[in-house]
Amino acid sequence: MLEIKELSKSFGKLKVLNAISINSIKGGIFAILGPNGSGKTTLIKSILGMVIPDGGSIKINNKDVIGQWAYRDQITYMPQIANFPPNLKVSELIELIKDIRAEKTNEVELIKLFGLSPFLDKKFATLSGGTKQKVNIVLAFMFETPIIILDEPTTGLDPVALIHLKDLIKEKKKQGKTILITSHIMGFVEELSDTIVFLLEGEIYFNGSLRELKLQANEKDLEHAIAKILRQTYA
Repeated sequence: MLEIKELSKSFGKLKVLNAISINSIKGGIFAILGPNGSGKTTLIKSILGMVIPDGGSIKINNKDVIGQWAYRDQITYMPQIANFPPNLKVSELIELIKDIRAEKTNEVELIKLFGLSPFLDKKFATLSGGTKQKVNIVLAFMFETPIIILDEPTTGLDPVALIHLKDLIKEKKKQGKTILITSHIMGFVEELSDTIVFLLEGEIYFNGSLRELKLQANEKDLEHAIAKILRQTYA
């Protein structure tokens, strides 16, 4: 279980996170949404230990993890941009990540699922954007961790690959894993998410179910609900 309490972070005079709290993030799909500059990236980087908060706590299974490192073995992270060593072959990249984590993997099934076999001997830099993203997915899903963080995972994917990604996410949910997703594709979020956490200017504007958000905004779908919130906020 992931818990965030009174988390704050400033960069100079800019307050990016303002004492935000999210309790009992456990088992299910949580969408972390908000406009650019709302604090999403800082929140995710804080969970990953890439940003050290100024105050508050982040706990995994009731243990404070700020300033620690071993807890990262419980997290798989898929970055928005697949920025890996360009001169490595895809097969070499996969082996490198396996060696770093030294955990059981299932990359063979994923390589087949996303049709990556013809690209295993190609250097990463030579791949198209969509193929790089498929490699990104394989690297994220080949480990069995209880927490999965996906940052804009749909970028560059063709329709077939997108269906496979959604099926993977749904399967991980069935296994009881906790999945955090950031995305600007509201249809993707609406199809998958159990809980919406909407950030505005470093604070939590909404934390609840998709149905509750649509009722609160009096809109028929997530896209219109979010658009209405933003119009009202920045009018």
